[in-house]
Amino acid sequence: MKRRNFLLFSTIVGVSTYLKAEDMDSFDKEFNDIKPTLEAVLMIMFPYGSDIPSAKSMNIIGFLYDTMKHSSFDKDIRVFIIDGAKKLKREEKDRFISYDNEQKEKALREYEATSYGKSWLSNMMTFAIEGMFCDPIYGANIDQKGWSAIDSYGGSPRPQKRYII
Repeated sequence: MKRRNFLLFSTIVGVSTYLKAEDMDSFDKEFNDIKPTLEAVLMIMFPYGSDIPSAKSMNIIGFLYDTMKHSSFDKDIRVFIIDGAKKLKREEKDRFISYDNEQKEKALREYEATSYGKSWLSNMMTFAIEGMFCDPIYGANIDQKGWSAIDSYGGSPRPQKRYII
């Protein structure tokens, strides 16, 4: 390889790594900004005191974060989840997390009445269910309580690593 090509290649690789790191730093900032809203939504979907464990006790927010941050995760869905939470916050004038459960339920029903909100909540429910019933190696389904709640068990063979990629 000629020196010039080597330098060009090295520059491209270096810049792309930097841009990816910057993109992930941006994700962390945005996720932390919407995390309380996401947690509140998840706790309405899977509250304490039902036959299914709560979203909080199953670490669904941690599962969602790890899944969305992974390099193989679809960037459009990542943007959709973030933007959907921001939109909910805006529509509720940043008061959603301070509402009681009845007010949160009402706000989510109103959000669900829009096609955007309905799609966003559907995605949130899908991620919550994935976390609730995934193999515990992925950071949710703590102590296999999701499986126990529905009298089920994980697949076989069980994963040995969190992610392939």
